[in-house]
Amino acid sequence: MYYTDRLLQYPVRVERPDPRFARALQQAIGGIEGEIRVCLQYFFQAWGARGPAKYRDLLLNTATEEIAHIEMLATAVALNLEDAPLSIKEDVAADAAGGSVLNGMDMRHVLSTALTALPSDANGVPFDCSHVYASGNLAADMMANVTAESTGRMLATKLYNMTDDPGMKDMLSYLIARDTYHQQQFMAVIEELGGLEGNLPIPNSFPQENENSEFAYVQLGFNRDGTPPPAGRWSEGPSLDGKSQYSQRPMEPLGGEPQLAPPRPGGGAQTQQMTGGGEGILGRAAHAIEDAITPDRG
Repeated sequence: MYYTDRLLQYPVRVERPDPRFARALQQAIGGIEGEIRVCLQYFFQAWGARGPAKYRDLLLNTATEEIAHIEMLATAVALNLEDAPLSIKEDVAADAAGGSVLNGMDMRHVLSTALTALPSDANGVPFDCSHVYASGNLAADMMANVTAESTGRMLATKLYNMTDDPGMKDMLSYLIARDTYHQQQFMAVIEELGGLEGNLPIPNSFPQENENSEFAYVQLGFNRDGTPPPAGRWSEGPSLDGKSQYSQRPMEPLGGEPQLAPPRPGGGAQTQQMTGGGEGILGRAAHAIEDAITPDRG
């Protein structure tokens, strides 16, 4: 069950309404970095959580807070739309050079709502849940959550720098602080589970002896001239899980050229593709292109 009251989590006030900033705030509601995304992500992670109940409860608690953030931002959008022009004529009469309608206001705030927020991003694209990540793996989900909070905090800091309204800066300062805590919170879960060393590779429940260990800790380079890839902490020294040493080497093709069977009749291919004649027209054309690109092809 979820309960609510009529109070906001934190004060939301707008001293100078700005319909253009209302549009920018939409990104924090329905953008891929926004509050709808993290709210649903944490809810679905929690509703499918297995294992210690405290992690499910933590996710539920955080998801519920994100509902409060959506409410705050929706209120901020509505307050920024106070006295917004309802027509281009009205807008031009008020300010022909820098009017809200002519210079960036989301017209759907007029056409689709009565000057209120939408479940969409700053370009008017409805939120579609394509960036809600809930894998059922606790460590993987925590890392996804840190990323979500990081991009959300990036967005909030950009919005903070876009406005001079004291009320909006105050609200965004609070949201930025909550993003800071949530990053720490999810990293603390990873630490409590044993840190990176105890959780990598994810999933650590898969027997690591069943993977091709020759390629588990090597950085492969794909430069055609054989030069090594960029070196760093990832290419030498002990691995972060403490199970091996990093190395690097150029990648060499390990498989042959793929050979597919001829098309099956009735599958929609051209009849020319179904005939014999060696590699056929398509194959010869492909090799001709490759020869042109690589003159020394032998």
